[in-house]
Amino acid sequence: MKEDRFSRAADQRRRIFAIVGASSGNLVEWFDFYIYAFCAIYFAHAFFPTGNPTTQLMNTAGVFAAGFLVRPIGGWFFGRLADRHGRRTAMLVSVIMMCTGSLVIACLPTYATIGAAAPALLLVARLFQGLSVGGEYGTSATYMSEVALKGRRGFFASFQYVTLIGGQLLALLVLVILQFLLSTEELRAWGWRIPFVIGAAMAIVALYLRRSLDETTSAQTRAREDAGTLSGLLKHKRAVLTVIGFTAGGSLAFYTFTTYMQKYLVNTAGMSVPAASAVMTGALLVYMLLQPLFGALSDRIGRRTSMIWFGALGTLCTVPILHALKEVTNPYLAFVLVMAALTIVSFYTSISGLIKSEMFPPEVRALGVGLSYAIANAIFGGTAEYVALGLKARGSEEMFFWYVTGLCAISLIVSARMADPSRTGYLKDAD
Repeated sequence: MKEDRFSRAADQRRRIFAIVGASSGNLVEWFDFYIYAFCAIYFAHAFFPTGNPTTQLMNTAGVFAAGFLVRPIGGWFFGRLADRHGRRTAMLVSVIMMCTGSLVIACLPTYATIGAAAPALLLVARLFQGLSVGGEYGTSATYMSEVALKGRRGFFASFQYVTLIGGQLLALLVLVILQFLLSTEELRAWGWRIPFVIGAAMAIVALYLRRSLDETTSAQTRAREDAGTLSGLLKHKRAVLTVIGFTAGGSLAFYTFTTYMQKYLVNTAGMSVPAASAVMTGALLVYMLLQPLFGALSDRIGRRTSMIWFGALGTLCTVPILHALKEVTNPYLAFVLVMAALTIVSFYTSISGLIKSEMFPPEVRALGVGLSYAIANAIFGGTAEYVALGLKARGSEEMFFWYVTGLCAISLIVSARMADPSRTGYLKDAD
Protein backbone atom coordinates (compact mmCIF):
# COMPACT_ATOMS: atom_id res chain seq x y z
CA MET A 1 0.00 0.00 0.00
CA LYS A 2 2.83 2.37 0.94
CA GLU A 3 4.72 1.52 -2.26
CA ASP A 4 1.59 2.21 -4.31
CA ARG A 5 1.24 5.60 -2.67
CA PHE A 6 4.86 6.48 -3.40
CA SER A 7 4.47 5.19 -6.95
CA ARG A 8 1.41 7.37 -7.53
CA ALA A 9 3.19 10.41 -6.07
CA ALA A 10 6.21 9.82 -8.31
CA ASP A 11 3.96 9.44 -11.34
CA GLN A 12 2.16 12.67 -10.46
CA ARG A 13 5.47 14.55 -10.15
CA ARG A 14 6.63 13.13 -13.49
CA ARG A 15 3.45 14.25 -15.21
CA ILE A 16 3.59 17.73 -13.69
CA PHE A 17 7.22 18.11 -14.79
CA ALA A 18 6.19 17.03 -18.30
CA ILE A 19 3.44 19.68 -18.32
CA VAL A 20 5.97 22.32 -17.24
CA GLY A 21 8.51 21.22 -19.83
CA ALA A 22 6.01 21.20 -22.69
CA SER A 23 4.52 24.49 -21.51
CA SER A 24 7.86 26.29 -21.48
CA GLY A 25 8.42 25.53 -25.15
CA ASN A 26 4.85 26.54 -25.92
CA LEU A 27 5.43 29.91 -24.22
CA VAL A 28 8.52 30.61 -26.33
CA GLU A 29 6.76 29.57 -29.55
CA TRP A 30 3.89 31.98 -28.96
CA PHE A 31 6.11 34.80 -27.71
CA ASP A 32 8.01 34.63 -30.99
CA PHE A 33 4.81 34.50 -33.03
CA TYR A 34 2.93 37.30 -31.25
CA ILE A 35 5.75 39.79 -30.90
CA TYR A 36 5.21 40.47 -34.59
CA ALA A 37 1.61 41.58 -33.98
CA PHE A 38 2.46 43.81 -31.04
CA CYS A 39 5.49 45.48 -32.68
CA ALA A 40 3.77 46.02 -36.05
CA ILE A 41 2.89 49.60 -35.08
CA TYR A 42 6.61 50.41 -34.98
CA PHE A 43 8.01 48.48 -37.96
CA ALA A 44 5.16 48.67 -40.51
CA HIS A 45 6.71 51.75 -42.14
CA ALA A 46 10.08 50.00 -42.51
CA PHE A 47 8.69 47.37 -44.87
CA PHE A 48 5.61 49.11 -46.36
CA PRO A 49 6.55 52.79 -46.91
CA THR A 50 3.14 54.31 -47.57
CA GLY A 51 1.92 57.44 -45.81
CA ASN A 52 -1.38 55.96 -44.56
CA PRO A 53 -0.98 54.24 -41.12
CA THR A 54 -4.08 52.08 -41.63
CA THR A 55 -2.75 50.85 -44.99
CA GLN A 56 0.61 50.05 -43.41
CA LEU A 57 -1.08 48.08 -40.64
CA MET A 58 -3.23 46.27 -43.22
CA ASN A 59 -0.08 45.21 -45.08
CA THR A 60 1.58 43.91 -41.92
CA ALA A 61 -1.69 42.24 -40.91
CA GLY A 62 -1.75 40.59 -44.33
CA VAL A 63 1.70 39.13 -43.68
CA PHE A 64 0.48 38.07 -40.22
CA ALA A 65 -2.49 36.34 -41.87
CA ALA A 66 -0.17 34.64 -44.38
CA GLY A 67 1.56 32.98 -41.43
CA PHE A 68 -1.79 31.42 -40.62
CA LEU A 69 -2.52 30.29 -44.16
CA VAL A 70 0.41 27.85 -44.08
CA ARG A 71 -0.64 26.48 -40.71
CA PRO A 72 -2.62 23.60 -42.24
CA ILE A 73 0.60 22.45 -43.95
CA GLY A 74 2.39 22.68 -40.60
CA GLY A 75 -0.51 20.89 -38.90
CA TRP A 76 -0.29 18.06 -41.42
CA PHE A 77 3.51 17.79 -41.42
CA PHE A 78 4.01 17.94 -37.66
CA GLY A 79 0.89 15.89 -36.96
CA ARG A 80 2.24 13.11 -39.15
CA LEU A 81 5.68 13.49 -37.54
CA ALA A 82 4.21 13.32 -34.02
CA ASP A 83 1.95 10.33 -34.73
CA ARG A 84 4.65 8.32 -36.52
CA HIS A 85 7.83 9.39 -34.68
CA GLY A 86 6.61 10.74 -31.35
CA ARG A 87 5.29 13.96 -29.81
CA ARG A 88 8.69 14.89 -28.34
CA THR A 89 10.45 14.82 -31.72
CA ALA A 90 7.81 17.04 -33.31
CA MET A 91 7.95 19.58 -30.48
CA LEU A 92 11.74 19.83 -30.74
CA VAL A 93 11.65 20.48 -34.48
CA SER A 94 8.89 23.10 -34.19
CA VAL A 95 10.75 25.22 -31.62
CA ILE A 96 13.92 25.18 -33.76
CA MET A 97 11.93 26.45 -36.75
CA MET A 98 10.33 29.24 -34.72
CA CYS A 99 13.73 30.35 -33.43
CA THR A 100 15.07 30.56 -36.98
CA GLY A 101 12.14 32.68 -38.18
CA SER A 102 12.55 35.18 -35.32
CA LEU A 103 16.27 35.53 -35.91
CA VAL A 104 15.69 36.24 -39.60
CA ILE A 105 13.13 38.99 -38.86
CA ALA A 106 15.47 40.56 -36.27
CA CYS A 107 18.21 40.90 -38.90
CA LEU A 108 16.11 41.89 -41.94
CA PRO A 109 17.14 45.01 -43.91
CA THR A 110 14.34 47.53 -44.49
CA TYR A 111 12.59 48.63 -47.68
CA ALA A 112 14.86 51.70 -47.83
CA THR A 113 17.89 49.38 -47.99
CA ILE A 114 16.89 46.56 -50.33
CA GLY A 115 13.55 47.69 -51.76
CA ALA A 116 10.77 45.19 -52.45
CA ALA A 117 12.97 42.31 -51.28
CA ALA A 118 12.41 43.48 -47.68
CA PRO A 119 8.67 42.72 -47.44
CA ALA A 120 9.23 39.56 -49.50
CA LEU A 121 11.77 38.25 -46.99
CA LEU A 122 9.51 39.28 -44.12
CA LEU A 123 6.77 37.17 -45.68
CA VAL A 124 9.11 34.17 -46.04
CA ALA A 125 10.12 34.40 -42.37
CA ARG A 126 6.48 34.58 -41.28
CA LEU A 127 5.58 31.61 -43.45
CA PHE A 128 8.37 29.66 -41.76
CA GLN A 129 7.00 30.63 -38.35
CA GLY A 130 3.48 29.78 -39.49
CA LEU A 131 4.59 26.25 -40.36
CA SER A 132 6.15 25.96 -36.92
CA VAL A 133 3.09 27.16 -35.01
CA GLY A 134 0.83 25.04 -37.21
CA GLY A 135 2.68 22.05 -35.82
CA GLU A 136 3.20 23.37 -32.30
CA TYR A 137 -0.48 23.67 -31.42
CA GLY A 138 -1.44 20.13 -32.36
CA THR A 139 1.60 18.39 -30.90
CA SER A 140 1.70 20.34 -27.61
CA ALA A 141 -2.08 20.07 -27.16
CA THR A 142 -1.92 16.34 -27.76
CA TYR A 143 1.09 15.82 -25.51
CA MET A 144 -0.34 17.84 -22.61
CA SER A 145 -3.72 16.10 -22.88
CA GLU A 146 -2.10 12.67 -22.86
CA VAL A 147 0.21 13.39 -19.94
CA ALA A 148 -2.42 15.16 -17.78
CA LEU A 149 -3.81 13.41 -14.71
CA LYS A 150 -7.02 11.46 -15.21
CA GLY A 151 -10.02 13.25 -13.70
CA ARG A 152 -8.14 16.57 -13.75
CA ARG A 153 -7.36 16.80 -17.44
CA GLY A 154 -9.25 20.05 -17.88
CA PHE A 155 -7.17 21.71 -15.17
CA PHE A 156 -3.77 20.43 -16.32
CA ALA A 157 -4.38 20.71 -20.08
CA SER A 158 -5.48 24.34 -19.59
CA PHE A 159 -1.82 25.20 -19.05
CA GLN A 160 -1.37 25.05 -22.81
CA TYR A 161 -3.29 28.32 -23.03
CA VAL A 162 -1.71 29.62 -19.81
CA THR A 163 1.61 29.54 -21.63
CA LEU A 164 0.11 30.53 -24.97
CA ILE A 165 -1.38 33.63 -23.33
CA GLY A 166 1.80 33.93 -21.30
CA GLY A 167 3.70 34.20 -24.56
CA GLN A 168 1.40 37.03 -25.62
CA LEU A 169 1.73 38.69 -22.22
CA LEU A 170 5.51 38.39 -22.21
CA ALA A 171 5.62 39.88 -25.71
CA LEU A 172 3.46 42.78 -24.56
CA LEU A 173 5.51 43.28 -21.39
CA VAL A 174 8.72 43.44 -23.41
CA LEU A 175 7.08 46.08 -25.63
CA VAL A 176 5.91 48.10 -22.60
CA ILE A 177 9.45 48.04 -21.15
CA LEU A 178 10.91 49.14 -24.48
CA GLN A 179 8.34 51.94 -24.68
CA PHE A 180 9.56 53.12 -21.27
CA LEU A 181 13.27 52.87 -22.11
CA LEU A 182 13.25 54.09 -25.72
CA SER A 183 11.63 56.97 -27.56
CA THR A 184 9.08 56.38 -30.30
CA GLU A 185 11.69 57.39 -32.88
CA GLU A 186 14.18 54.83 -31.50
CA LEU A 187 11.54 52.10 -31.50
CA ARG A 188 10.65 52.87 -35.11
CA ALA A 189 14.29 53.03 -36.16
CA TRP A 190 15.77 49.91 -34.52
CA GLY A 191 14.16 49.14 -31.14
CA TRP A 192 11.49 46.88 -32.66
CA ARG A 193 14.21 44.34 -33.50
CA ILE A 194 15.11 43.66 -29.85
CA PRO A 195 12.10 41.43 -28.99
CA PHE A 196 12.82 39.14 -31.96
CA VAL A 197 16.38 38.64 -30.69
CA ILE A 198 15.04 37.87 -27.20
CA GLY A 199 12.63 35.29 -28.63
CA ALA A 200 15.37 33.52 -30.56
CA ALA A 201 17.53 33.34 -27.42
CA MET A 202 14.67 31.97 -25.30
CA ALA A 203 14.19 29.12 -27.76
CA ILE A 204 17.53 27.67 -26.73
CA VAL A 205 16.23 27.21 -23.16
CA ALA A 206 12.99 25.67 -24.44
CA LEU A 207 14.95 23.28 -26.62
CA TYR A 208 16.94 22.09 -23.59
CA LEU A 209 13.79 21.51 -21.49
CA ARG A 210 11.96 19.66 -24.23
CA ARG A 211 14.86 17.28 -24.75
CA SER A 212 14.15 15.82 -21.29
CA LEU A 213 10.47 15.06 -21.90
CA ASP A 214 9.13 11.51 -21.82
CA GLU A 215 7.31 10.22 -24.89
CA THR A 216 3.55 9.62 -24.44
CA THR A 217 3.00 7.24 -27.37
CA SER A 218 4.05 3.63 -27.63
CA ALA A 219 6.10 2.09 -30.45
CA GLN A 220 3.10 -0.13 -31.20
CA THR A 221 0.81 2.89 -31.69
CA ARG A 222 3.35 4.69 -33.90
CA ALA A 223 3.76 1.57 -36.05
CA ARG A 224 0.06 1.23 -36.88
CA GLU A 225 -0.81 1.42 -40.57
CA ASP A 226 -3.08 4.45 -40.06
CA ALA A 227 -0.62 6.35 -37.85
CA GLY A 228 -0.29 9.94 -39.05
CA THR A 229 -2.07 9.33 -42.36
CA LEU A 230 -4.86 11.33 -43.98
CA SER A 231 -6.67 8.11 -44.85
CA GLY A 232 -6.65 7.18 -41.16
CA LEU A 233 -7.87 10.64 -40.20
CA LEU A 234 -10.73 10.52 -42.73
CA LYS A 235 -12.19 7.61 -40.77
CA HIS A 236 -13.08 10.29 -38.22
CA LYS A 237 -14.68 12.88 -40.53
CA ARG A 238 -17.36 13.85 -38.00
CA ALA A 239 -14.72 14.72 -35.41
CA VAL A 240 -12.75 16.76 -37.99
CA LEU A 241 -15.83 18.77 -39.00
CA THR A 242 -16.83 19.29 -35.37
CA VAL A 243 -13.40 20.65 -34.47
CA ILE A 244 -13.41 22.97 -37.49
CA GLY A 245 -16.91 24.15 -36.58
CA PHE A 246 -16.28 25.24 -33.01
CA THR A 247 -12.71 26.38 -33.64
CA ALA A 248 -13.90 28.94 -36.22
CA GLY A 249 -15.75 30.99 -33.62
CA GLY A 250 -13.28 30.29 -30.82
CA SER A 251 -10.21 31.35 -32.80
CA LEU A 252 -11.85 34.45 -34.24
CA ALA A 253 -13.04 35.60 -30.81
CA PHE A 254 -9.63 34.89 -29.28
CA TYR A 255 -7.68 36.92 -31.84
CA THR A 256 -10.27 39.71 -31.85
CA PHE A 257 -9.93 40.32 -28.12
CA THR A 258 -6.17 39.73 -27.83
CA THR A 259 -3.89 40.62 -30.75
CA TYR A 260 -6.33 42.91 -32.59
CA MET A 261 -7.66 44.61 -29.48
CA GLN A 262 -4.57 46.77 -28.95
CA LYS A 263 -4.93 48.21 -32.46
CA TYR A 264 -8.70 48.59 -31.99
CA LEU A 265 -8.20 50.66 -28.85
CA VAL A 266 -5.66 52.87 -30.67
CA ASN A 267 -7.22 53.14 -34.14
CA THR A 268 -10.92 53.19 -33.23
CA ALA A 269 -11.25 54.28 -29.58
CA GLY A 270 -8.43 56.83 -29.96
CA MET A 271 -6.36 55.71 -26.96
CA SER A 272 -2.61 56.31 -26.90
CA VAL A 273 -0.35 53.36 -27.72
CA PRO A 274 1.13 53.18 -24.18
CA ALA A 275 -2.35 53.31 -22.60
CA ALA A 276 -3.69 50.58 -24.88
CA SER A 277 -0.62 48.44 -24.18
CA ALA A 278 -1.11 48.87 -20.43
CA VAL A 279 -4.79 47.89 -20.67
CA MET A 280 -3.96 44.77 -22.66
CA THR A 281 -1.07 43.82 -20.36
CA GLY A 282 -3.39 43.81 -17.35
CA ALA A 283 -6.17 42.05 -19.22
CA LEU A 284 -3.89 39.31 -20.56
CA LEU A 285 -2.47 38.70 -17.07
CA VAL A 286 -5.92 38.13 -15.55
CA TYR A 287 -7.00 36.14 -18.61
CA MET A 288 -4.00 33.84 -18.22
CA LEU A 289 -4.85 33.20 -14.55
CA LEU A 290 -8.45 32.35 -15.47
CA GLN A 291 -7.49 29.37 -17.63
CA PRO A 292 -6.88 26.77 -14.87
CA LEU A 293 -10.12 27.82 -13.15
CA PHE A 294 -12.18 27.31 -16.30
CA GLY A 295 -10.26 24.11 -17.09
CA ALA A 296 -11.09 22.74 -13.63
CA LEU A 297 -14.71 23.81 -14.17
CA SER A 298 -14.85 21.71 -17.33
CA ASP A 299 -13.78 18.66 -15.28
CA ARG A 300 -16.96 19.15 -13.25
CA ILE A 301 -19.52 20.25 -15.84
CA GLY A 302 -18.11 18.58 -18.98
CA ARG A 303 -16.35 19.94 -22.06
CA ARG A 304 -19.55 20.18 -24.12
CA THR A 305 -21.25 22.37 -21.49
CA SER A 306 -18.25 24.71 -21.41
CA MET A 307 -18.38 25.08 -25.19
CA ILE A 308 -22.12 25.79 -25.11
CA TRP A 309 -21.53 28.58 -22.58
CA PHE A 310 -18.86 30.07 -24.83
CA GLY A 311 -21.08 29.94 -27.92
CA ALA A 312 -24.15 31.35 -26.18
CA LEU A 313 -22.40 34.22 -24.38
CA GLY A 314 -20.24 35.02 -27.41
CA THR A 315 -23.35 35.29 -29.58
CA LEU A 316 -25.18 37.54 -27.12
CA CYS A 317 -22.37 39.79 -25.89
CA THR A 318 -19.89 40.39 -28.73
CA VAL A 319 -21.69 43.29 -30.42
CA PRO A 320 -22.50 45.17 -27.17
CA ILE A 321 -18.91 44.81 -25.90
CA LEU A 322 -17.30 45.97 -29.15
CA HIS A 323 -19.75 48.88 -29.41
CA ALA A 324 -18.92 49.96 -25.85
CA LEU A 325 -15.18 49.67 -26.52
CA LYS A 326 -15.57 51.82 -29.62
CA GLU A 327 -16.63 54.78 -27.47
CA VAL A 328 -14.44 54.13 -24.42
CA THR A 329 -12.05 56.82 -23.22
CA ASN A 330 -11.30 55.62 -19.68
CA PRO A 331 -8.55 52.93 -19.60
CA TYR A 332 -10.09 51.32 -16.50
CA LEU A 333 -13.45 50.93 -18.21
CA ALA A 334 -11.67 49.57 -21.28
CA PHE A 335 -9.99 46.97 -19.04
CA VAL A 336 -13.35 45.89 -17.59
CA LEU A 337 -14.92 45.52 -21.03
CA VAL A 338 -11.97 43.59 -22.47
CA MET A 339 -12.00 41.29 -19.42
CA ALA A 340 -15.71 40.64 -19.87
CA ALA A 341 -14.98 39.44 -23.40
CA LEU A 342 -11.94 37.38 -22.37
CA THR A 343 -13.89 35.71 -19.56
CA ILE A 344 -16.37 34.47 -22.16
CA VAL A 345 -13.56 33.30 -24.44
CA SER A 346 -12.04 31.38 -21.49
CA PHE A 347 -14.81 28.79 -21.73
CA TYR A 348 -13.24 27.85 -25.08
CA THR A 349 -9.53 28.51 -24.64
CA SER A 350 -9.14 26.68 -21.32
CA ILE A 351 -10.14 23.37 -22.95
CA SER A 352 -9.31 24.11 -26.58
CA GLY A 353 -6.53 21.55 -26.99
CA LEU A 354 -8.03 18.94 -24.67
CA ILE A 355 -11.51 18.75 -26.19
CA LYS A 356 -9.95 18.17 -29.62
CA SER A 357 -7.52 15.54 -28.32
CA GLU A 358 -10.38 13.62 -26.71
CA MET A 359 -12.06 13.26 -30.09
CA PHE A 360 -9.30 11.31 -31.90
CA PRO A 361 -7.57 7.94 -31.28
CA PRO A 362 -3.83 8.06 -30.48
CA GLU A 363 -2.58 6.97 -33.92
CA VAL A 364 -4.07 10.09 -35.60
CA ARG A 365 -4.52 12.35 -32.57
CA ALA A 366 -1.78 14.90 -33.28
CA LEU A 367 -2.73 15.03 -36.96
CA GLY A 368 -6.44 15.31 -36.18
CA VAL A 369 -5.96 18.07 -33.61
CA GLY A 370 -3.31 20.00 -35.54
CA LEU A 371 -4.77 19.87 -39.05
CA SER A 372 -8.42 20.45 -38.09
CA TYR A 373 -7.51 23.36 -35.84
CA ALA A 374 -5.08 24.86 -38.36
CA ILE A 375 -7.67 24.88 -41.17
CA ALA A 376 -10.24 26.78 -39.09
CA ASN A 377 -7.61 29.02 -37.53
CA ALA A 378 -6.08 29.92 -40.90
CA ILE A 379 -9.42 30.87 -42.40
CA PHE A 380 -10.99 32.68 -39.45
CA GLY A 381 -8.46 33.36 -36.66
CA GLY A 382 -5.46 34.53 -38.63
CA THR A 383 -7.51 36.82 -40.86
CA ALA A 384 -9.25 38.60 -37.95
CA GLU A 385 -7.05 41.70 -38.03
CA TYR A 386 -7.03 41.92 -41.80
CA VAL A 387 -10.83 41.64 -42.06
CA ALA A 388 -11.37 44.12 -39.21
CA LEU A 389 -8.95 46.71 -40.64
CA GLY A 390 -10.30 46.21 -44.17
CA LEU A 391 -13.89 46.83 -43.07
CA LYS A 392 -12.76 49.86 -41.06
CA ALA A 393 -10.96 51.30 -44.09
CA ARG A 394 -14.22 50.99 -46.07
CA GLY A 395 -16.30 52.61 -43.33
CA SER A 396 -18.10 49.38 -42.41
CA GLU A 397 -16.40 48.49 -39.13
CA GLU A 398 -19.65 47.37 -37.49
CA MET A 399 -19.93 44.50 -39.96
CA PHE A 400 -16.93 42.93 -38.23
CA PHE A 401 -18.85 42.88 -34.94
CA TRP A 402 -21.60 40.80 -36.55
CA TYR A 403 -19.07 38.59 -38.31
CA VAL A 404 -17.62 37.56 -34.94
CA THR A 405 -21.11 37.10 -33.53
CA GLY A 406 -22.15 34.86 -36.42
CA LEU A 407 -19.20 32.52 -35.99
CA CYS A 408 -19.82 32.31 -32.23
CA ALA A 409 -23.37 31.23 -33.09
CA ILE A 410 -21.99 28.50 -35.37
CA SER A 411 -19.77 27.30 -32.49
CA LEU A 412 -22.87 27.15 -30.29
CA ILE A 413 -24.79 25.04 -32.79
CA VAL A 414 -21.88 22.63 -33.37
CA SER A 415 -21.24 22.26 -29.63
CA ALA A 416 -24.90 21.63 -28.87
CA ARG A 417 -25.04 18.83 -31.44
CA MET A 418 -21.93 16.90 -30.35
CA ALA A 419 -21.49 14.29 -27.63
CA ASP A 420 -19.42 15.29 -24.61
CA PRO A 421 -15.88 14.03 -25.35
CA SER A 422 -14.89 14.21 -21.66
CA ARG A 423 -17.39 11.41 -21.04
CA THR A 424 -17.37 9.49 -24.33
CA GLY A 425 -14.03 10.42 -25.95
CA TYR A 426 -10.85 8.41 -26.54
CA LEU A 427 -9.06 9.70 -23.43
CA LYS A 428 -11.81 8.92 -20.91
CA ASP A 429 -10.34 5.55 -19.91
CA ALA A 430 -6.67 6.44 -20.34
CA ASP A 431 -4.34 6.34 -17.33
